[in-house]
Amino acid sequence: MTPRFFLFDFDGTITSADTMLCFIRYACGKRRFLLGFALFSPLILLMKLHLYANWRVKQQIFSWFFRGMKLTEFDDLCRRFAADNKYLIRPDAYKKLDELFLWNQTIAIVTASIENWVIPFFDELRVDSDSDFRVIGTKIEVGDDGRLTGRFLTFNCYGYEKLRRVMAEFPIIGESRLKCDIVAYGDSRGDRELLAYAHTSFYRFFNKRNTPPGKKK
Repeated sequence: MTPRFFLFDFDGTITSADTMLCFIRYACGKRRFLLGFALFSPLILLMKLHLYANWRVKQQIFSWFFRGMKLTEFDDLCRRFAADNKYLIRPDAYKKLDELFLWNQTIAIVTASIENWVIPFFDELRVDSDSDFRVIGTKIEVGDDGRLTGRFLTFNCYGYEKLRRVMAEFPIIGESRLKCDIVAYGDSRGDRELLAYAHTSFYRFFNKRNTPPGKKK
């Protein structure tokens, strides 16, 4: 049987908002959230103008808010964030994922978001499922003292990097596209390469204005 892989972008595809912004506001409060982004607004503008690397801006913002926090405290915060913000998951996306977990499919969330707060969103769906489930996202560095250094261990999972990370995670996908069946869901420019490589691709499928799938041989 040809192995099938279901690959999903997270922010904007499964969720209705950018979870990094939501998480920072949840974790730090509105005042600190606004102060932090006011301080980084010049860099954010340069990033929007493609004059400064996206991952560098994200790392600096993440570091400003969370550097020095214990990993145990951060992970607990991530779990509470997911539990308190289930409404961020689009209903149609939840329904589709629930179906795939019930069928014990191979599912990967491919995202530029931090893995720590993405994973808990799927804890409920994974109960009693034998699916091969993975989150392929941004990994954070933890010092020997168990505290966050504020640095990322991976490149921004965007564009071709998404496809590269998927191929590294599932070698059969990298060996030959003909040996498997890839179904991908995305919503932005950052998903273009992954959607193009997939055999069946869905663009903004869970939004109100669903786009029909693109099927490729």
